[in-house]
Amino acid sequence: MRYFKSMTIGEIFTAKVERLVSGGAGILHQQGQTVFMDHTAPGDTVVGKIREIHTRWARADLVEITERSRDRVEPLCPAYKRCGGCSLQHLSYEAQVREKSAVLQDSLRRIGGIAGAPEPAVYSAQPFEYRNRFQFHRIRPVGYGAQPAVGFKSRGGKAVTPVEDCPIAYPAIRQALRDRKLAPPPDRDRFTVYARGHAFLQQGGVQRGAVPLLDRTLVIDAGVFFQSNAAMLEKVILRLRDLAETADRSRGFADVYCGVGTFAAFLGGYFSGVDLVEQDKTALTLAHENTRGLNRKSALSVDTWLTHTPRLHDRFGLMVLDPPRQGLSPFGRRRLSQAGPGLLAYLSCDAASLARDAGELIRGGYTLSALDLYDFYPQTAHIESLALFKR
Repeated sequence: MRYFKSMTIGEIFTAKVERLVSGGAGILHQQGQTVFMDHTAPGDTVVGKIREIHTRWARADLVEITERSRDRVEPLCPAYKRCGGCSLQHLSYEAQVREKSAVLQDSLRRIGGIAGAPEPAVYSAQPFEYRNRFQFHRIRPVGYGAQPAVGFKSRGGKAVTPVEDCPIAYPAIRQALRDRKLAPPPDRDRFTVYARGHAFLQQGGVQRGAVPLLDRTLVIDAGVFFQSNAAMLEKVILRLRDLAETADRSRGFADVYCGVGTFAAFLGGYFSGVDLVEQDKTALTLAHENTRGLNRKSALSVDTWLTHTPRLHDRFGLMVLDPPRQGLSPFGRRRLSQAGPGLLAYLSCDAASLARDAGELIRGGYTLSALDLYDFYPQTAHIESLALFKR
């Protein structure tokens, strides 16, 4: 095992950034050792200062850029580097997408042990004014008569950075920030806002309403998770619609981790029946409302549903999985690898957990037939992907 015997906290060094890693930091090497540094671009030559030393890696702060990468651009947001929301505004959008694709492929190879995975088909997004959903934090007023402000969690800390504008915010939210009309509810220190079309929903205010999506509307609640980039969500739905048309529609459709039932609402009508699986009771109630008229059943626990649903392998023509960041449970990925249906679509928000789960599914007999990267969150290091598995 290697140790950083020759490096010290506070040491100053110069090196070239090679590429980005998951989370958006640049990776470089000093004295043969791996060092991570935020706010760098592949091709930058930088002066760094060692901040942390670990057994196999170190972390450094950026002191100076002595040679700029051709991928580097000037960030649009004055709060960039202080606000914890964005981490890649210093990169051109083309470079952001390229680096995310490389991270996804590297995760599948390194974590999942998957050799020869298909190259991701990349679905790019509008780089700014795209985000429909935010969680804001209250900033307590200082001084008599001062009004409470709102902000985002600061990068790397618990403090809140005040914001009066946000370049990635959907126009209605951005305008509300500029006009200082986004007031926190009296009883909340943090609250969620969602806006699209004529809908403007806020926890502690008008919280529930119908939002447009493709050729219909869905009822959502600002306090319940819903995808934050509606335009990219529409692209995923269209891709899954195409997939549904190739499936055995005499069988059922399973919407697992279904949230408010988005995929069931758009795809369920293709199939003989629908299973809705979601642990959030409020979300599941909305899923029932959004899938009214379909032949459906529901469950509150994914693992319990997987345990007690017989004949998974031939009961469903298509199963869509949309798990949280941690991915499938150990039981879930084992059960699906052994008995999952012939066609499975896995929407992931974390490349590492997808790679782990994909590796087990493939070892259980699945083939990774297609891989898509949907850039739901430009200017950030978040990676959303859709992996299609077939037996």
